[in-house]
Amino acid sequence: MDVHATPSVQNALKREFHYVFGENPYPGVPRVRLHNLSDDPQNIGGVEVLPLPVMHYKLPVLGFRIGRIAYITDANAFSPVTWERLEGVEVLVLNALRKEPHVSHFNLEEALEVIEKVAPKQAYLTHISHLLGKHEAVQAELPDGVSLGWDGLRISCP
Repeated sequence: MDVHATPSVQNALKREFHYVFGENPYPGVPRVRLHNLSDDPQNIGGVEVLPLPVMHYKLPVLGFRIGRIAYITDANAFSPVTWERLEGVEVLVLNALRKEPHVSHFNLEEALEVIEKVAPKQAYLTHISHLLGKHEAVQAELPDGVSLGWDGLRISCP
């Protein structure tokens, strides 16, 4: 399995899943090939992937843009380059953990402000908790073009 990750994430994977990366792995352990990922545009399997640097409280993490779709979760702040890279996005998937403020995730109000600024044709909220409320009630509060994500959601954007 090819895994594209930043050096810090690779180190964490090697630490947490040491048995996968040992010299003599036992049968049945996944075979993993690590590839360096940075903030620079990447070509992965013939697909251009544009990393989107974001913050998860004080931890730098990445969202991704592929074509006109952007996927960002576990975030509470964007870098200036991320705002630039989001220009022209047609579909945005963004975290909105709950209605109350949270230290490392956008809450619903913050996520809606991001969506308004990016102005995609469609936005889906993900990484939501039960504290956000029941699906039907929350969906009724959302502006046009914004939906709660759901298990099995498929997104296509030519």
